[in-house]
Amino acid sequence: MDDPQALLDDGDIPGLLRHLRANAEEMDLRELARLLEGAAAASGFDDLREAAAAVAGTGGRRGRFGRGGRSREPGAQELYDFGYACVERGVATLAVPALRAALELQPGELGLVRELVSALEDDHRHAEAVAALDAHAALLEPWPDRYLLAYNAFLSGDVARAEETAGALPAPDETWTPAGERLERMLARARAVRPVSPLDELDLRGWQFAIGGTVLLSLSPHGFDAGMTGRFAYLGDGYGQCRLMIERLRLVLDAAGVRPDRVAPLPDRSSAILGLAVAELFGLPAGPVEPGRPGALVVAYDLNDADGEVLAGLWERAEGQVLFEHATCWTSPPPITADVSGLLHQVVVPPWGAGLRAGADGEVARTEPDARPAEEVAAEIVRAEPDRDGGDAAAPPDPDGAPAALVAAARAAWLGGPREPVRSPGPVRSSRFA
Repeated sequence: MDDPQALLDDGDIPGLLRHLRANAEEMDLRELARLLEGAAAASGFDDLREAAAAVAGTGGRRGRFGRGGRSREPGAQELYDFGYACVERGVATLAVPALRAALELQPGELGLVRELVSALEDDHRHAEAVAALDAHAALLEPWPDRYLLAYNAFLSGDVARAEETAGALPAPDETWTPAGERLERMLARARAVRPVSPLDELDLRGWQFAIGGTVLLSLSPHGFDAGMTGRFAYLGDGYGQCRLMIERLRLVLDAAGVRPDRVAPLPDRSSAILGLAVAELFGLPAGPVEPGRPGALVVAYDLNDADGEVLAGLWERAEGQVLFEHATCWTSPPPITADVSGLLHQVVVPPWGAGLRAGADGEVARTEPDARPAEEVAAEIVRAEPDRDGGDAAAPPDPDGAPAALVAAARAAWLGGPREPVRSPGPVRSSRFA
């Protein structure tokens, strides 16, 4: 096991955080906080440093949940502040034991329950969030508490519980109206896809549609039963895989009765290459993105590489507009969600990008990026044969027509509402790089 103090002394803050995330539930809280104080100081996060110091016993303050100041053991206020700072700084895993300890000191304090649920939700521990809310059922208010119960029940895979809880909610005020509408869209998509999709813990395609309204074109054929369940970790993409996604996209649009009149690639190089290939294969003109223009097929290679201002313009769906993203990062989701996604990855290298490639002899070598004009690189996709990777034979069948069958059954629930980000992998879990 790594020595966390040595990691801190060596300045290996990512390594330290990996260690703390993996061991947070078993560690002494004051020791966890002391180590995180050092990490926060090295990272320039003064808010987290101060909150961690209070729990570690080197500082504190008086607040609404109890008395601060120096003490043998941290009080509820210090624990709450620490948990809140962890959530704000993206280390929600470390917030959970502190907030549980705060609730032991202040049982029934609804503010602490809500912050614990926020931390569990951010850490994608949705079943635990439901359990935390159920443990305080008598205290819960309709908004936000019972909404959060329905939302986390849905993301844990319990659609029936989510339906029942959401159906009993009164109309929200304007603060919670957008959240309520989003949940109703999620429930409507789940209802629509149920006839053709089991929505179980292995149904990646069904849950991508139910949660975010995305039609997922392919499942990774590698490591399905070894922790990946259809998602890629590291992917060296190929021209044949790009061509396969375009052909499956064609089938999806046909099944939905969607007839775009032009292709609009996003302006980054990879999207331009892919968009030119789509335009050629679909026999459509290509032109710049106009976010509010109806009838366009907007093409992105990876939305995390796109200009933020352009993405903001695509938040709302225009009539008949479809946003296609070839490679969607599931560990760092883009700020908007595509209507169609080719595949889910953690790290991807496009066929024309610099990266590590295995040759025919099995030797791995670093490649240089392809500097040819976008039109010439796009022609490689057009010429390529669709690559139907057989994988390791452990993955379930993934025929070309599967995404089209899904959208044919659920087309009435597709392309509705804004393109909100998908912040959780939902009930289908996959292994990831630390």
